[in-house]
Amino acid sequence: MATTDHTRRRRASRPLMFVLRAAALAVSCAQAWGASADEARLLAALQQAHPGTQFSQVARTPVEGLYEVWMNTNVAYVSVKNPRYFIFGRVFDTQTMHDLTGPKLALAAAQDDTRSDTAANAIGTVSPVVFDQLPFADAIKTVRGSGRRRIAVFSDPACSYCRRLEPELAGLDDVTIYTFLVPFQGEARPVAIWCAADREQAWQRYMLHGDATLLNTASTCDHPVDRNLALAHRLGVQGTPTLVWADGSRTDGYVDRSVLEARLKQVAAVRP
Repeated sequence: MATTDHTRRRRASRPLMFVLRAAALAVSCAQAWGASADEARLLAALQQAHPGTQFSQVARTPVEGLYEVWMNTNVAYVSVKNPRYFIFGRVFDTQTMHDLTGPKLALAAAQDDTRSDTAANAIGTVSPVVFDQLPFADAIKTVRGSGRRRIAVFSDPACSYCRRLEPELAGLDDVTIYTFLVPFQGEARPVAIWCAADREQAWQRYMLHGDATLLNTASTCDHPVDRNLALAHRLGVQGTPTLVWADGSRTDGYVDRSVLEARLKQVAAVRP
């Protein structure tokens, strides 16, 4: 009799265990779906707000409501509730004393190198850049110091990361910067800058200080904006900012001054 009662209780508990397991699975799936839905919504909002920027991935962090936003090899941290503000830096776990961002940056850089090698071996994917053959007459030329080091930048005045990059470029010495204005987010602003009486000053004041007083919005002129867009497409430039170095290599997205200096030194070391 005892054995029969035990068997009955065990059989009766099976449906309950099944229900509990199913409920746990449903909660887990709902949480996972909710997380992916939040990521999808955040990615869509960012793409709408910054159409000229390539967002490659959005991922949760251990901090509730804070997400990693990847732009190729660059990462920022964004609140899902207020994606207007980006935090650039690293997340550090003070309990485990681990840098959570560093290993991911290293992995992203390694993957980018692999992609670059693959692209370089592919036929017809992206046109190679011969720096000295770029149409520099269609660019805003800025010379600092001796100007011996050279960079070409595809930039859009409506691009927030281009505005972040400009102070980093402004801090470089002995450099010539060729800025190709591309109208990824509309041509009115690039044309107004190009048609200004002093386009270099108009560009600098607008990008560094948000001062549009030097822009020529009243009339148009013979401008290269359409040619620059065609050039960008021909070279495979898909977002701004894109930097082209004197050795023909390129860097996509915002980088700080230390990276700029390191790349300039690297290019100078290999050039004859």
